[in-house]
Amino acid sequence: MAGGNQTSILEFLLWGFSERPEQQHILFLLFLCMYVVTVTGNLLIVLAIGTDARLHTPMYFFLASLSCADILFTSTTVPKALVNIQTQSRSISYAGCLVQLYFFLTFGDMDIFLLATMAYDRYVAICHPLHYKIVMSRQRCTLLVTACWVLTSLVAMTHTFLIFRLSFCSKKIIPDFFCDLGPLMKVSCSDTQVNELVLLFLGGAVILIPFILILVSYIHIVSAILRVPSAQGRHKAFSTCGSHLAVVALFFGTVIRAYLCPSSSSSNSIEEDTAAAVMYTVVTPLLNPFIYSLRNKDMKCALARCLRGKVFFSLGQ
Repeated sequence: MAGGNQTSILEFLLWGFSERPEQQHILFLLFLCMYVVTVTGNLLIVLAIGTDARLHTPMYFFLASLSCADILFTSTTVPKALVNIQTQSRSISYAGCLVQLYFFLTFGDMDIFLLATMAYDRYVAICHPLHYKIVMSRQRCTLLVTACWVLTSLVAMTHTFLIFRLSFCSKKIIPDFFCDLGPLMKVSCSDTQVNELVLLFLGGAVILIPFILILVSYIHIVSAILRVPSAQGRHKAFSTCGSHLAVVALFFGTVIRAYLCPSSSSSNSIEEDTAAAVMYTVVTPLLNPFIYSLRNKDMKCALARCLRGKVFFSLGQ
């Protein structure tokens, strides 16, 4: 069916992680383990922060929000990919594809906005410490996270609606392991110029503006840290911000590669795009709990108390 209405398409086929049958069992076990560790690690962070009153600060509030977003982000793609490997099926329904696309964009963009918000939080804490409690009040933090959710939902709805308008060729294989904007546009039988322009300008803004804000924040942060007379103070500040920068570098590097760098439709290019997608959809959410907990003394203590069962609730907070 070329150029037919999109409602007559019942399902798509996903390329998956690999086309080699002998790799499917290993890939299933690998990604199942990564998914379980990702969900468990991020849930532990949320539990540790929620049950320890000493961590009820803006920095940890944003970290808990990031962990929640990471769980949801990974859960939109990996379980379906695992089911497809186990059942030896590549299919995903048309409706399921659009739903997956919407939530993938929502939670993925939420990660981007939260990383920018966390950079702003560190900027205020280090560069304007005397005004920190006023600027980063509980109401302001709640407003920032709410604004992030609203913006990501609007962006996701815009992209999903534009994909809904397209027609798709029958039995086309989506060159990825989940439904994403670029791969869906590649298998469309319609003119995708509008979609490509919106992806370039809106998608580019969603990625690059937070990225630039993060860079500017950390330029000011580094400048402020270098003026700290105490070597111990500089080390503590760099240690706190270093984990955030590691996540930013890994996440934005692969996202920019996936969305802002054009690729061909060759087999090697599909494998490279899939590898990049795995990095920001699976690897980054997997590493976040380790990066933020192992390099943070307060988090390590809270997690230890949580694992020992010595947790307490702050009823008055």
